[in-house]
Amino acid sequence: MKKTGIIKRLSLFLCMMLIAAMALVTTGCSDNTQKQEETVTNQAVTEEEPVEEASAGAVAEAKVVGEGNTVFAFTVVDADGVVTAFEVHTDKATVGEALLDCGLIEGDQGDYGLYVKKVNGVTADYDTDGAYWSFYVDDEYAQAGVDATNIEEGKTYTFKYEKS
Repeated sequence: MKKTGIIKRLSLFLCMMLIAAMALVTTGCSDNTQKQEETVTNQAVTEEEPVEEASAGAVAEAKVVGEGNTVFAFTVVDADGVVTAFEVHTDKATVGEALLDCGLIEGDQGDYGLYVKKVNGVTADYDTDGAYWSFYVDDEYAQAGVDATNIEEGKTYTFKYEKS
């Protein structure tokens, strides 16, 4: 009989401990849920605030550059992921000619065409740190160099700072 009483008390004690542990876990989860909701609320408030400079991934209003009857969109994504947008006006035939004419790119002429080293004032030096400028047409890696790419209406041309 003594063993039965001890087992009952032990079972009762273990049940109480289990209930207390469940209560603690439930309270901890609700605190985390509340913290997550506060974080989401803080993020929402931050996103509504006006931004003076473009942050990583954000696109500011396009700057109009150049003169001419042909217009195309040009964007630059720098090393920090900051996107700068341009509306380029030109009478040149290729994207490279137009961007050189507007002073948006600089580079060296080589066996394979223009090797772009500087875009929108930012230099990428492959020899120093493996950085280079990638050329994209409508978010796809370009099939030709910037100086061999004819301007097409409705296309967006982009240079992205990348590292190997």
